Amino acid sequence: MKKILLAFCFSIFAFASTANAKNDYSCDKHFIFFPGGPEGGPFGTIVYNGAVAAAEHTGCKVDYYWSNWNSEIMIRQFKEAVALEPDGIAIYGFPGDEAMRPIVLEALSKGIAITTMNTPLPDLEKEFKGDGFGYAGADLYTAGYNLGAKGVEVCGLNAGDKAFVWGLASMPNRGDRTKGALDALKDLGIEVVYQEIPDNVNADASQGTPMYVAVYSSNPDIKMAITDHGGLTASLPTYMKAAGHGPDAVCGAGFDLSEPITKGIKEGFIDVVIDQQPFVEGYMPIIQLYLTTKYGMAGLNMDTGAAFVTADNIDAVAPLAAQQIR
Repeated sequence: MKKILLAFCFSIFAFASTANAKNDYSCDKHFIFFPGGPEGGPFGTIVYNGAVAAAEHTGCKVDYYWSNWNSEIMIRQFKEAVALEPDGIAIYGFPGDEAMRPIVLEALSKGIAITTMNTPLPDLEKEFKGDGFGYAGADLYTAGYNLGAKGVEVCGLNAGDKAFVWGLASMPNRGDRTKGALDALKDLGIEVVYQEIPDNVNADASQGTPMYVAVYSSNPDIKMAITDHGGLTASLPTYMKAAGHGPDAVCGAGFDLSEPITKGIKEGFIDVVIDQQPFVEGYMPIIQLYLTTKYGMAGLNMDTGAAFVTADNIDAVAPLAAQQIR
């Protein structure tokens, strides 16, 4: 009887020790992450910094593919990434659901977790949410619409005034943000001059100066410029100076926050931006892949925010922008 009692007590102790054991939160996974690009660009660098922070916090191994915001490059690199058979891949949705579907299916068939940031793949996300397919980014159409309306307010435009919108309306999914801005201006009676951002300017905003100057040469009565691109927004002061405009000549509005944009706001060339917090867009996909590959958790959908930044509140976030976190 004594032996039975001792054995019972030992089994209880062993169970209690197991139950109280510290959970293993380590990460032995390998992920591939797409910061967007170009490498060193003001927006993609903040996304990258978010991913690097998450990799450090989880201990996961992460490799990075820069793609110059080019959909064809993204597709090619995505195929290359799948061939390497990592545990997970975080991608932008620029190419759209149709173009990305066969690659996503191949990846999932190999047991590779997939998630998206910045630009969603809504059809694929809905279909494979249970496999960890999530999204970290703003609601693009709503963000675009809100910026268009806020720009009219901040810039003091009235019905019949003219605005220049430089965007990516032709792109699937990604173009929803430009369409939102265009719809807001239309609803408020603003006349729009629209230009699609060409591939070379999309990859290197510094190449956009001649196009900007040409638009204003043909439309000198434009009162507001909206740039649907973090790099182009950061370049607004350069564009405006090249067109002969001082800080009060044209009201500048755009997307995202970075140190160059902070400087542009303080100098008066940029009047309002909407901050989708790209650091979070980089951080959360790594967390998503970690949770999915380690614990089998389903895809999360996070709106990374859409706060407006103007001269009134720029000082609160400028130090973080200098660190390439905001």
